[in-house]
Amino acid sequence: MKMKNFIFGIAAMVIVLVASTAFAEKKIMLGYSLPLTGSHAQYGEVFRNSAKLQLDKFNKSGKLAGATVEITYEDSKSDPKEAINIARKFVDNEQIVGVLGDFTSTVSMAAGRVYGMEGMPQLSQTASHPDFTKVGNCQFRNITTQAYEGPFVAKWAEGLGFKKFAIIAIQNDWGISAAENFEKGIKDLGGEITAVEYFNPGNRDFRSILTKVARDKPEAIYLCMMYEEGAMVLQQKKQLGIKTAIFGTSSLYSPKLIELAGDSADDLLLSTTFMCDSPEPNVVEFVSAYKKNYGSEPNMFAAQAYDAVGIMLDAIAKVGPDVTRSSLRDALAQTKDYPGVTGATTFDPETREPVKGLARLKVENGSFALVN
Repeated sequence: MKMKNFIFGIAAMVIVLVASTAFAEKKIMLGYSLPLTGSHAQYGEVFRNSAKLQLDKFNKSGKLAGATVEITYEDSKSDPKEAINIARKFVDNEQIVGVLGDFTSTVSMAAGRVYGMEGMPQLSQTASHPDFTKVGNCQFRNITTQAYEGPFVAKWAEGLGFKKFAIIAIQNDWGISAAENFEKGIKDLGGEITAVEYFNPGNRDFRSILTKVARDKPEAIYLCMMYEEGAMVLQQKKQLGIKTAIFGTSSLYSPKLIELAGDSADDLLLSTTFMCDSPEPNVVEFVSAYKKNYGSEPNMFAAQAYDAVGIMLDAIAKVGPDVTRSSLRDALAQTKDYPGVTGATTFDPETREPVKGLARLKVENGSFALVN
């Protein structure tokens, strides 16, 4: 009898241990669609870097007792067709409860139509086209839209006494939206737009565009582009001897811009959601960890991704290990005052738009400086 009880006891312990191990090993999957090759690969790289930092921090935190989260990364090449294929792959994987990405608004919106139809929550760190969250009821972003940023910079510029502007923008959904919203902001304040010039993605020679817009003698030029193109515009503007003031979208904020443009970047004015040298403890922690792991300072794009992943993980933790796509979508919609490195983020529960502020920067002596 004693031997039988002993055997039953051992068997019970084994069952408990196996069950405990199975529970502890539960995996929750997220998908991340991002450009890892192609012309936008440098953005995908910093997104993945930040995602790994945030995920490692979360899994070590114990916030999700009984489970860990994994992220599977897929290379969209910043191509809408590729992103749609990835979206179908993600929605067919029943283990994936939510997705992050993509980079551009065009690609994010293309994939978003798939996610919207399938009820998959999607959170993009950088899709700032006003129509992104209108694709479906599962779309979220943690970046301000061009409908907010354009008028914000317009009001700032108008307050500095600028009335006449030319706009140079990349020819895609995001660039067109950025240009149109800034133009509206200027006109609403009684200002004038002397010219709007678009360029094709991949363009590297802006001399003819700069010469053309300078003929109308604008008081300032507004740049709607990524930092690589921005650096070239600034260099070529200096080479042409054009003295016109320059404002830009937050997409220009990167240490790489100054590295590429040199002193041509001095006096550039732009808005941003992130300051690398902010004294805020969470920013200091993030910047320090990023430098330690990747040997460089994080830019705004890295910060946006870090917060996007953090917001998604925070929503998962609130639901618990049994999170589903539906429950994760609802938890995301209830995000309030998430303490990110790009500032506190709250989602409007109806529109899913973020409530955030912007800072103003100026390049001085080769560094970004906060403007009061």
